[in-house]
Amino acid sequence: MNLQNKTAIITGGSKGIGRGIAEAFASEGMNVVISARNENEVTKAAREISERGKGKCVGVVCDVREHEQVKQMVASAIENFKTLDVVINNAGVGKFAKVEDMSPGDFRLIIETNVIGVYHVCHESIPHLKKQGGYIINISSLAGTNAHPKMAAYNASKFGLNGFSEALMQELRDDNIKVSYIMPGSVNTYFNDDEPSDDNAWQLQPEDIARVCVDLLHHDERSLPSRVEIRPSKPQKK
Repeated sequence: MNLQNKTAIITGGSKGIGRGIAEAFASEGMNVVISARNENEVTKAAREISERGKGKCVGVVCDVREHEQVKQMVASAIENFKTLDVVINNAGVGKFAKVEDMSPGDFRLIIETNVIGVYHVCHESIPHLKKQGGYIINISSLAGTNAHPKMAAYNASKFGLNGFSEALMQELRDDNIKVSYIMPGSVNTYFNDDEPSDDNAWQLQPEDIARVCVDLLHHDERSLPSRVEIRPSKPQKK
């Protein structure tokens, strides 16, 4: 795909992996719509990305759990840039506790954000992608194949996202729309109230995931790396 002047939506794009992807896309000359739930954060991030990149960036307040907000986000992309070519489903949450200790509200928050939110974005974006073809990339996790104690909700959401992605890939391939999902290991971000730090420099960085996304978009039309696993090359020894 020639990325110059293409338009991408990136959910959860104000920081972490989403911010890294947005910056990489803008540096490639793409126009980007980023979303987040915090208005101040997403507005500031969009301004900074526009200032540093070749493409323009628009920030939109959107909770992907809310279908009407997702509709408005997609409409904003079309209104600003007239087309939609790439969708990055990155918004996600993780809370970790034993099933007996996790509240129903937290369990619902994880499933609704990590799975139903992806459905909302895809549902609204696909009609626009069908007009000229495009790409959907879902940010999953190695937790989508590796279950661990205190991660039942998060595991369920990422196992579900993987299955959703594989089915969607088969649905859309004849419409000239590619679907891939990326499964990172530990990434040095703010996820789950963590803080990026030099102590975690051994972890993957947001720009590592961004590079994978850019590489996927540059693949020839005949090839589709539908699932990508990426992990730290030298994890800390336990």
